[in-house]
Amino acid sequence: MVRLKDIKITDDLTTLPEGKLLINTINAHSYNVAQKDKLFAEALENGDVLIPDGAGVVLACKWLNAKYKPSQRVAGWDLFAYEMDKLNKKGGKCFFMGSSENVLARIRENAKTFYPNIEVETYSPPYKPEFSEDDNVAIITAINNANPDLLWIGMTAPKQEKWAYSHWKELDIHCHCGTIGAVFDFFAGTLKRAPVAWQDNSMEWFYRLIKEPRRMWRRYIIGNVKFLFNICKE
Repeated sequence: MVRLKDIKITDDLTTLPEGKLLINTINAHSYNVAQKDKLFAEALENGDVLIPDGAGVVLACKWLNAKYKPSQRVAGWDLFAYEMDKLNKKGGKCFFMGSSENVLARIRENAKTFYPNIEVETYSPPYKPEFSEDDNVAIITAINNANPDLLWIGMTAPKQEKWAYSHWKELDIHCHCGTIGAVFDFFAGTLKRAPVAWQDNSMEWFYRLIKEPRRMWRRYIIGNVKFLFNICKE
């Protein structure tokens, strides 16, 4: 169970130290899931950095008078853009693990335009709820052989966070690793992000609900009510 009152959350990406770093995000949905998923909660609590990907989390931390009170939302896309711009300035290698080969192919193409100084490698894992031991060995080997300067994992929450946390010690890398889910589709262009005005007014969730009501209604309508309930319990 994750408690916002105690967990360390940061909204300042400029303070991230160099070296091997596991960066996760937390929003209302992941907070709800972590109340019943022990491994997911452990992954969020014990990762190196946790950023507030949701205005609800920012407000809840203030309301609870949490030990760490972020002043602004930092979306997964914000983390992605910050780290990619930083790497592009000096040049290096980035590794995308997750999603379909179609999405990854688009990512490779778009990276040539937006981040020309970054060499991009990708890996599309098997589409299944749980990876076999052979699957995990293949994924870890591919990442370690690439030895990237930046690693992105996108398999939706909580699968991506639990996988990264469970295999963190086996990843022989010395770089930042971010679990960013839908950002893969945003960058590939297979999913459109909300207009800036919606983002600035903390309504990005509502935009996604309108665009994908059948897939998102449970997460946002029931989930937001559940989030308020869980915050009141905390």
